[in-house]
Amino acid sequence: MKVLICGAGQVGFGIAERLARERNDVTVVDTSPHLIDTIADTLDVRGIVGHGSHPDTLQRAGAEDADMIIAVTLHDEINMMACQVAHSLFDIPTKIARVRAQAYRDPVWQNMFTRNHMPIDFIISPEVEVGESVLRRLAFPGAFETVEFADQKTTVIGMSCNEDCPVVDTPLSQLSELFPDLGAVVVGIVREGRVFVPHGTDQMLAGDDVYLVAARGQEERTLGLFGHRAQQAHRIVIAGAGNIGLYVARYLEERNSRARVNLIEADRDRAVFAAETLKRSVVLHGNALDQAIQREAGVDTADAFVALTNDDKVNLLSSVLAKEVGAAQAFSLVISSTYGPVQSGLGIDAFINPRVTTISTILRHFRRGRIRGVHSFEDGAAEVIEAEALETSPLVGIPLRDANLPEGMRIGAVVRGDEVLHPDGDLVIVAHDHIVIFALAERVRDVEQLFRVSLEFF
Repeated sequence: MKVLICGAGQVGFGIAERLARERNDVTVVDTSPHLIDTIADTLDVRGIVGHGSHPDTLQRAGAEDADMIIAVTLHDEINMMACQVAHSLFDIPTKIARVRAQAYRDPVWQNMFTRNHMPIDFIISPEVEVGESVLRRLAFPGAFETVEFADQKTTVIGMSCNEDCPVVDTPLSQLSELFPDLGAVVVGIVREGRVFVPHGTDQMLAGDDVYLVAARGQEERTLGLFGHRAQQAHRIVIAGAGNIGLYVARYLEERNSRARVNLIEADRDRAVFAAETLKRSVVLHGNALDQAIQREAGVDTADAFVALTNDDKVNLLSSVLAKEVGAAQAFSLVISSTYGPVQSGLGIDAFINPRVTTISTILRHFRRGRIRGVHSFEDGAAEVIEAEALETSPLVGIPLRDANLPEGMRIGAVVRGDEVLHPDGDLVIVAHDHIVIFALAERVRDVEQLFRVSLEFF
């Protein structure tokens, strides 16, 4: 597939890296010669210096025979105009734009992004995606990762196996015997930096990170089984009243009547705006790195401290300080990949990466076949994919034990209507079931083939 990416920042680089790794024809456009030189020297992609919304730039980038344009510059208006030009002048089939300003997303203007007005096929909003990710972590603070699939009927949970985890050294096949009604399946294990898909004879060891697929309503029980505190956080301190911090605070007020939210904001005008916008939350004007301010905000008795400023260093250091002050959990927003090597030693419970969240959203529209949802894990080493089984799928009509799935993938759940089915060997998949499957990166193409739309379907 030939893909144009407008914007060579963190998100654009990450998308280009993933798509180039999968041997797609990728061209990246940006006004910065330095960013273009960096991305062209680092990745197997073509770089074009120019304005992503200018027709001549898109023409030089090969827009005339492109299959998709992904506009992820820092400016909403440039992203939208790039998609408009791509449609009007080059008839690019698929157009994706990052739109951050929520004013554009107001339901009042829902007809704006249509083929007759501004023909953008898919709009991605990092603030909303990241905000929802934070809210899920607050709902299940024992997990370092939670992602919902199948219309929220299943949840992929990432958690760590500590020394006191009750089920370490237990073969996975015995978990079903010990807990026959547990609606959760272990689908991936990370051990010493390596991701693998386990077999029934494999065991989880202390120090492993584990990914499970759990049916809705089984999340807290699953976390408890692994020795994690699963109670929803109610006393929450947020550092940063920007778009993400304000989104999280506002929806905590709406969705959790027991939530007591305090925000710390360094910019006085923004603090005033947040105080006027929110109904029950308390906003403090101050520096999140100031221990006195943290104590005034109640960090010492908080269930969770969430650092959501636009400065990675402030987020990381304030989270470390919050754990010292007494916060039960600390979550940190980290945009840059620079801090990856030091993150694990800081004692922070979970990291929120907008780049990963945005890339996963885009991959959902990029994957072939009847793919309904995608999320990337472990820096692209694995994906969880939700796909719809068609009549022509080789999985349909036979027991799962006879499906002969390739190594490197495992089914975590089968959703049939409103029912979540445990994927044991006797289960027979039928057409239109939704399958939630964990796959290593090198097996993603195999998953696409399992759920491809073949001629027989028509």
